[in-house]
Amino acid sequence: MKKPKNRLLPSSARALLFLALLVMMSGKWALGQAVKRPNILYILADDMGFSDIGCYGGEVSTPNIDQLAAKGIKLRSFYNNARCCPTRASLLTGQYPHTAGMGLMVTMPNAAIQPGSYQGFLDERYPTIAERLKKTGYSTYMLGKWHVGERPEHWPLKRGFDHYFGLISGASSYYEIVPAEKGMRFIVLNDTEFTPPVDGFYMTDAFTDYAVQYLNKQKQESADKPFFMYLAYTAPHFPLHAYESDIAKYEKLYAQGWDVTRTNRYRKMQQLGFIDKRYPLTPRPTDIPDWNSATDKAQWIRKMAVYAAMIDRMDQNIGRLVKALKANGQYENTLIVFMSDNGSSNENVEGRKLNDPNKKIGERGSYVTYDTPWANVSNTPFRKYKRFLHEGGMITPCIMQWPSGIRPQTGYVEGIGHVMDLLPTCLEVAGVPANDLPGKSLSYLWGKTKAEPRTYCWEHEGNKAIRKADWKLVKDTEDADWELYNIKTDPCETKNLAQKQPQLVASLRTEYDAWAQKVGVRERPAGKTE
Repeated sequence: MKKPKNRLLPSSARALLFLALLVMMSGKWALGQAVKRPNILYILADDMGFSDIGCYGGEVSTPNIDQLAAKGIKLRSFYNNARCCPTRASLLTGQYPHTAGMGLMVTMPNAAIQPGSYQGFLDERYPTIAERLKKTGYSTYMLGKWHVGERPEHWPLKRGFDHYFGLISGASSYYEIVPAEKGMRFIVLNDTEFTPPVDGFYMTDAFTDYAVQYLNKQKQESADKPFFMYLAYTAPHFPLHAYESDIAKYEKLYAQGWDVTRTNRYRKMQQLGFIDKRYPLTPRPTDIPDWNSATDKAQWIRKMAVYAAMIDRMDQNIGRLVKALKANGQYENTLIVFMSDNGSSNENVEGRKLNDPNKKIGERGSYVTYDTPWANVSNTPFRKYKRFLHEGGMITPCIMQWPSGIRPQTGYVEGIGHVMDLLPTCLEVAGVPANDLPGKSLSYLWGKTKAEPRTYCWEHEGNKAIRKADWKLVKDTEDADWELYNIKTDPCETKNLAQKQPQLVASLRTEYDAWAQKVGVRERPAGKTE
């Protein structure tokens, strides 16, 4: 009589099966419940300051963003890379921007390619989050501003996205495509140039229209697959363009001026529990007049009212997106991350001569910014602006919500994070290995693991910084020397401790220099800008 065959798997096969099960389960750890791999949705605002939205102290109406925060977590200390292109490079690749080829800004299609840390498009050696997730069965969609590669061979569909609708370059009119002074500026649907209709087009709405279409398509055709969606609004980046119906909500409000508005934001931050005695309201810079002595008040009021209306409209569209997720049954298992690409912008574009002075600010044909005085309000209570590496230039609101995976937390989360940490975070919840990335998962913010001390470095246009645990060493090109701050006790950078802590300064500089050499930072002549 024959013995029955042993149907048990060999020990090596059983071990492999066990490891496979662990990988499958790794995205289900957050609250211990069995959930399938989550959908992932990035929402990125453009040039939005730290205190512009309601849940971070602003007076702008943002009920939909505020609701995401109320049902998720909101961070006190989350960093971008202080500029659009470098932040987007880190968000997409999980690398420092220099490593990914975006140490500065994009290069134009007709420029000679100079490979390296400043080549001006994403390095193909480093996969994007779309490429990584697509390999594991995710559908991948992108809407909005790309700005990490102007040449067609570097566009989204070549970097892992199934579908794309958006603006390839950095900025344009919200109503039409206006000629660029150099290079190109156009909207693309997948790989084809898209011509906006003459009437009824507003860029923020259009991005959301396509986002909702893609969500519905996903539900109808691929309901069994998770999706990754990256929605990169251009709002509230200049030019200041908004509907009159939205602008009308704010013109009377901003007649109070920038001094009162900034003070009111600070008080609201205190009431929300964000501000404590560690956060003084930094003084108004000397290049900003007090409101009472400001000239052309009507123009200044109009500028800020239009800027606020742009954020308001973005929030309305986020509400539309959430409504679609709920209608499709996609909402509960979608991880939503909301943030901004840099601090508020104090840029002035009058020299570009794109503005028609006969047009009212906010209308088609106008092309202005809201400028330094209002940018200082947007970054309440911090110092400086976009491009610089003091907190005002590189700290962003960050909201993370995942109904099936993150228990809502009241107040503001103390832990720190960086935009390049988002990729390892998302890979972890999707059950994908992420051992080749410099960032670390942010799951400690809502999980049971203890936070590890974190070190981050930055360089942009000759501005330099390193944050190691609670200490930050920073030198902007306009500063005489390196400055040292304890961000835990002095988050607004008001007490420079460099002279009192020379050994710590030297140690952090050594660590920064080693990082700069590793990623390919190039030294710039003093005073040089690009």
